[in-house]
Amino acid sequence: MNRGPKVAGIVAGAAAGVLAAGVAAGIAAERYAVGRLRLGPDPEAREPFGRLRGRPLTVLADDGVPLHVEIDGDDDADVTVVFCHGYGLRSDCWHYQRRYLRHLGRLVFWDQRSHGRSGRSPAEHCTIEQLGRDLHAVLNAAVPRGPVVLMGHSMGGMTIMSLAERQPDLFGDRIVGVGFVASAADPVSVVARNLPVRLDRFTESVVGVLGKQVTFVEGARRLGSDIGYLLVRRYAFGSRRVSPSVAAFQERMVNSTPMDVLSAFYPVFAAHDLRDALPIIDRVETLVVVGEDDRLTPVFHAETIVEALPGAEYVVVPGTGHMVMLEDPGIVNEAIGQLVDRALVAVRAGGKSA
Repeated sequence: MNRGPKVAGIVAGAAAGVLAAGVAAGIAAERYAVGRLRLGPDPEAREPFGRLRGRPLTVLADDGVPLHVEIDGDDDADVTVVFCHGYGLRSDCWHYQRRYLRHLGRLVFWDQRSHGRSGRSPAEHCTIEQLGRDLHAVLNAAVPRGPVVLMGHSMGGMTIMSLAERQPDLFGDRIVGVGFVASAADPVSVVARNLPVRLDRFTESVVGVLGKQVTFVEGARRLGSDIGYLLVRRYAFGSRRVSPSVAAFQERMVNSTPMDVLSAFYPVFAAHDLRDALPIIDRVETLVVVGEDDRLTPVFHAETIVEALPGAEYVVVPGTGHMVMLEDPGIVNEAIGQLVDRALVAVRAGGKSA
């Protein structure tokens, strides 16, 4: 009898138990403080997180998955800025950019497949390569003409790199600027590097097992709100004090992404290597932003990108983490505005700025 799959399942299940125990042990000392964290000073209490909406558009991906797109601004604007969100999030994560950058031109926000309001994807199509094709479909449908600046956070940056690999002729032609926020071009190992107990060999199996136990896991996520809040606070943000409303907004976005979706996409981060796409992107104006305390895509990932983009504006934001655009929107928005300005200058001059 072949016991391989059964043994593998037992090992993965045991690893999941150890993983859960490690997480619990690592944050038990902090759990008592959740109430105080939630009830601390909240300058963003009145901010309409998740409620900013634009003109809706549904774009069909090449495999038929419907992609939710929203457009702000006039069709005759000088430039269109397209925002690509990260893993486990949705386009709403660009809240402060949507609210305060409308003066830049036409803004396009879209939910990646299986995230937010977009349709569910077959698991086998949850790849960075497919996300690049999805972005191409969004550009064709939502930005049929005019110069484009692409902004990508985390997995959204990888989506842009994938597009560059597949459609290099777009860069320096339609696409005149690219900004990366807390992203990576080289393989990323997130969970194993950051948890108290190292489970490098088992992490992918554990996530896969959890993804198959959807009912149980989703119930546990709802019941374990304190644990979830602390994990979000620890891994999404840096050392600065974060408004409880901002942290709760981030928690809601993550919790709204089903566990089987997280499971389907998780393996791609350890396997992806998009460094060969960076010289293509170097044809246009570029920006790289990273939080100084980013635990998910640490500063060295940003430095790898910058090494391949010697002309990039490089911004390290002190005291911030992976969700830097929510933590310090002022610095991030200023950097995006400058990127758009440089891109438009280059367009008018007939090429990339010197």
